[in-house]
Amino acid sequence: MADLTLTPNIPGGDDFYADLLAAHERLSKEESDAFNARLILILANHIGDREALSQALDAAKATD
Repeated sequence: MADLTLTPNIPGGDDFYADLLAAHERLSKEESDAFNARLILILANHIGDREALSQALDAAKATD
């Protein structure tokens, strides 16, 4: 498995971000958190590569 891509890689990234924000509109904090959890699990299942998912967890934990 190649290294995780951490540079912008989504065509229409700003549009995707706007869609993501729109999906959260009118959700409570709890509903928003649950939505995020479902989205993460759906995308993790789609990726399906345990090594890539481990790299993503490590990248998300990094604070620098």
